[in-house]
This record gives sequence, structure tokens and C-alpha cells, in this order.
Amino acid sequence: MNFEDQLHALIFFHLQEHESARDLVQYLEEDDFAKECIAPDGGISRSSFSEVINFRGLEQLQYVFQELCKKAQGVLPSQYSDLGDLVSIDGSLIDAVLSMYWADYRKGAKKAKGHFGFDVNHKIPMKIYLTKGNGAERPFVSSILLEGQIKG
Repeated sequence: MNFEDQLHALIFFHLQEHESARDLVQYLEEDDFAKECIAPDGGISRSSFSEVINFRGLEQLQYVFQELCKKAQGVLPSQYSDLGDLVSIDGSLIDAVLSMYWADYRKGAKKAKGHFGFDVNHKIPMKIYLTKGNGAERPFVSSILLEGQIKG
């Protein structure tokens, strides 16, 4: 499974609202469209898919996300440009699996926290950082905001 296969599978996973990696891999094996257009040549086992998703591609996905954001900013109209460059900052908890040892939230609960910077004028997320569930937003404000941007 190369990075392009991985990207296709992740997009397909979210568009089709699959419940789990097991559900997606089964669909990639059984559905004619998914086999031909989404699955890597020769298919992929659940364990291989999980290994690829867990250990490869983060830097590439960050790059794809950043490039998509740049393109979207150039295409989407700026609704509140007269108010300046508005950025909304949010921290949201995300349920994590037990094997995500770094995502300690409290005893018996694993949660990650997404720290998001939203471009309010263009209505899109611009930056994302992940921490353990009890991570604070304050340290990310300077990383999310650029000079001249206004926090909302």
C-alpha cells in the first residue's frame, strides 16, 4: 500500500462513513468499485492496513492538509474581510483506542485532544495539533495565530 492508496482509503472511509478499519477492509475486499478504484493492487489485509495507518504517512497527510487549505483560501470567498483576519481556536476531545498509550485523559479513559485553528473568513480549518486529552489550548495559540491575525 503506497501513500496514494492510503489517502484514497482514508477519504473513502470518511465519505462512506465506515464504522471501523475492519469494516473498511471488508468493503475493499467485497465491493467491486472499492476493489477496482480504492484498494491497493492485490488488496490488503486488516493487519497490514492497520500497520500502515498507525505508522506511516503523518508527514504526508499534514502536507496534503496544508496544501488543500492554501488552495481553499484562494477559492473560497472571504465573508468577514472587513473585520480583519479572524481565527477561531478550539480544543476538542476525541475518543482514542486503548493502544494509544500517550492519550491519557483519566484512569480507564483514553482521549486525544485536537487543537484547531479555524479561518473564520473562509470557513475552513487551517491548523491542527494533537495532544493527550488533558492538554491545554494556551500553548498552541502562538503556533496557530500568525502575525496580524485576530483570535475569536
